[in-house]
Amino acid sequence: MAVQIVVAGALIRDGMLLVAQRDRPPELAGRWELPGGKSAAGESDSDALVRELREELGVGVTVGDRLGDDVPLSPTTTLRAYRVTLVDGTVHPHDHRELRWVTRDELAGLPWVPADTAWLPDLYAALETR
Repeated sequence: MAVQIVVAGALIRDGMLLVAQRDRPPELAGRWELPGGKSAAGESDSDALVRELREELGVGVTVGDRLGDDVPLSPTTTLRAYRVTLVDGTVHPHDHRELRWVTRDELAGLPWVPADTAWLPDLYAALETR
């Protein structure tokens, strides 16, 4: 059975990270995550992330380096993050309750989707170097 890849984008601008507050499912509603979504069959991680961020945020991005390690969500689903750079548009929450730009110091205070907490050390480092 093929593994479903879910991609997430770490959009950092002016020393701040864009985070998205989930609206669903009920057990994750109100928690924060890196925006993204499932890749389609035969779609590269990069193509999936570009498509998902266009759908969810209404922006165009270029996909850069991987961020952190893969996070297994289940035996058949893997979550993977990449750094992304905004190339066009203005972020808007098409698929989330709210979007927020946060600083390095605000990361730990957010109620994160559990899977995304695996990347917190990598996000701290990314925000420190920008």
